Amino acid sequence: MPDSEVPQLTLLQISDLHFGPPYVERVGEAVLRIAPHLNPDAIIVSGDLTQRAKREQFEAAKAFLAQLPDVPQLVIPGNHDVPLFRLYERMTDPHGLYKEIIAPELNPVLRIRSAVITGLDSTAPHTAISNGRIFKSQLDNCARIFQEAPDDAIRIVVAHHHFAPAPDYLKDSIMPKAKRAMARFADLRVELILGGHLHRAYVGNSLDFYPGAHRDRGVIIAQCGTTTSRRGRGREAEKNSLNIIEFRTNTITISHYMYFTESDSFEPLSQHRFRRGNRPLTEGATVVH
Repeated sequence: MPDSEVPQLTLLQISDLHFGPPYVERVGEAVLRIAPHLNPDAIIVSGDLTQRAKREQFEAAKAFLAQLPDVPQLVIPGNHDVPLFRLYERMTDPHGLYKEIIAPELNPVLRIRSAVITGLDSTAPHTAISNGRIFKSQLDNCARIFQEAPDDAIRIVVAHHHFAPAPDYLKDSIMPKAKRAMARFADLRVELILGGHLHRAYVGNSLDFYPGAHRDRGVIIAQCGTTTSRRGRGREAEKNSLNIIEFRTNTITISHYMYFTESDSFEPLSQHRFRRGNRPLTEGATVVH
């Protein structure tokens, strides 16, 4: 059964750290305590490391990331990681401090075990700083990377902004041309998209939002809430969360963890299991939502 099978790949997803005034230190300490016990093979940080893209905020974020388990990290910027009010800097060198302090690459690629994980910078600081944007050139590069990957590779995309709306009452706008991107990802056999930005978690499938040409699979979507700030929204207002993603031969399991003040710790809140592509589930397997 998949539950007894050792995962092929385990990812820890954190997002929207917002170092600066919104950052909650006790919650950050709880992340550092639990992370080693989750045994991730890699850590995904899906944007908004800072609140206002200031040097001291990036330095604090860098120090925090260095205290996480010593495994590969894939980190991408969010819209808060470019200066909003420092207009000249935003127009001339919007990612200068991010590249200097956090990582020089804005569209990183992580190859680990049987997985190829592609990060996409969706910040678009000159045109769509709030809702974000993925450009055709990024999709073309993404296609090249996945086309060079082994046929049986796990294919994952990470972007800060969301390609599909959260299924709740807040009615957030999606990225421009999100449907174009989702169709491309489905063609490329991407199995999972990881994102942040919305400050509350949700897990679903692209077929919930877009008809798509691949009705047999779609793309699984896992949005992470704000992991360490007081800026949670919707049903995660003033709450913090993170995700653990486990790939097995036939299934993907996404466990949603939330921070509880009473225990001063992150604890599992829900679990979602999906069949991988059109592979049959092993006998006895279930899907829990």
